[in-house]
Amino acid sequence: MSQPTPEVYEQGKGMDAHNQVMREIRSRKEKSYDPHQPTRVWLDEDNTPGGVKRSLTIILNTGGCRWARAGGCTMCGYVAESVDGGSVPHGALMDQIQVCLDHEADNADEPAPLIKIYTSGSFLDEREVGADSRRAIAETFGDRERIVLESLPDFVDREKLADFTQYGLQTDVAVGLETATDRVRRDCVNKYFDFEDFEDACAEAVAADAAARDGAADGVALDGASTDDGVADATEVDSDNATGGAGIKAYLLMKPPFLTESEALEDMVDSVERCLAVEGCHTVSMNPCNVQRYTMVDELFFHDGYRPPWLWSVAAVLERTADVDGIVVSDPVGHGTDRGAHNCGECDDLVQKAIKDFDLRQDPTVFEQVSCECEATWEAVLDLETGFNQPLTR
Repeated sequence: MSQPTPEVYEQGKGMDAHNQVMREIRSRKEKSYDPHQPTRVWLDEDNTPGGVKRSLTIILNTGGCRWARAGGCTMCGYVAESVDGGSVPHGALMDQIQVCLDHEADNADEPAPLIKIYTSGSFLDEREVGADSRRAIAETFGDRERIVLESLPDFVDREKLADFTQYGLQTDVAVGLETATDRVRRDCVNKYFDFEDFEDACAEAVAADAAARDGAADGVALDGASTDDGVADATEVDSDNATGGAGIKAYLLMKPPFLTESEALEDMVDSVERCLAVEGCHTVSMNPCNVQRYTMVDELFFHDGYRPPWLWSVAAVLERTADVDGIVVSDPVGHGTDRGAHNCGECDDLVQKAIKDFDLRQDPTVFEQVSCECEATWEAVLDLETGFNQPLTR
């Protein structure tokens, strides 16, 4: 990438100008949403530090990400699905949780051990989910094994995490870091924080984890009552399911706008390695960029200025980072479509299947089972595409 002059970051330029444009794009939203209904809910399987777990994923319908309302990220259109007015009352949020529990009861033989809660913003931001709602949700799922909560790093706080760890829940915060490279995050994604803030969030998770384990070691049972002899069993303290702990799951964006395919691939490999080198971060979820409505990426895509990443690039990152100390997964949304990560159309489903297999087994040899003539085109794109001629293909 070329180096900008300092003037582009002055008031009225850079991030300020982008946010002004994004507010205009987002104002085109017309649809309204019911605050008593979640945005989405589904059952699946996920790889966790405790093994592969059945999961219940919940997308809560809140007032939306506060950063998105200011302008927000170049690729994120989720705020367009949020409730009008900027907030959802406690009762309505709990109605959404009940809808999700009913969905689980109707479609699963038993409760899922893993709960994943997203707001398309920050669950730990009390403007989106108030403290009373957060604590009520923690109590609702206190009998599960693990919970994932979505949040930007500045809202990650050890006391908020304690609302969940006190029940024995392994609590992971999914942080939308996007990239470990500050300049790419700022100029390509339009996110306001630095990698240092991600490290601070990891430190908060580590502190919450230590506090939870110290509490268990002191003989505090999961419901807050002391054990009979005042001392917790040592084997229980070490067990993931015996005492709540906390950690970070970094969400990275594969191929934000304004990067070539090769730049995006190299930045992603570097970002995976840097994230998992930070204490407290145990998992990286690599999310290939997809084209969402009411975003700058959508504007670029419409004018032939952006192509989502090749699935071959996603596979290459997973192969090259297979030996890192941690879990690396990817779930390409809209794979095989023009607006999602795709190859030529003939091999997309096979490569996606290999990616899903890798997510569960972490075995890079799965990619040796898939091949296609379009790999040659992808390799040519890596060699020839530059910032001045991208995208070379659609």
